[in-house]
Amino acid sequence: QVQLVESGGGLVQAGNSLRLSCAASGTFFSINSMGWYRQAPGKQRELVATISRTGNTDYSDSVKGRFTISRDNAKNTVYLQMDSLKPEDTAVYYCKCNTRIRLLSPPNDYWGQGTQVTVSS
Repeated sequence: QVQLVESGGGLVQAGNSLRLSCAASGTFFSINSMGWYRQAPGKQRELVATISRTGNTDYSDSVKGRFTISRDNAKNTVYLQMDSLKPEDTAVYYCKCNTRIRLLSPPNDYWGQGTQVTVSS
């Protein structure tokens, strides 16, 4: 029904930048909110940033001022621009989309497969 493909992860030095992308494909009526989460080894998955269909954004305190989330509704794609990266940003980053398959169907969350971001000191 909905497939999410993430890209853009990698290994960078502290202070540098990366840009993640997540493209949604498949058959669906609409995408509501889109977001990025991350999970570091031995830790629970945590919210990084979310963006509504109309562009309202929310960030975790740990990334506020350094990360920027955006989306292109025409391309069904969400982005995460990560600047001033720190070693503690190292994690697997997952995108999530809240999607309505049909007009009258309830919205459901779909997750990407994750992309590794490693920040060296």
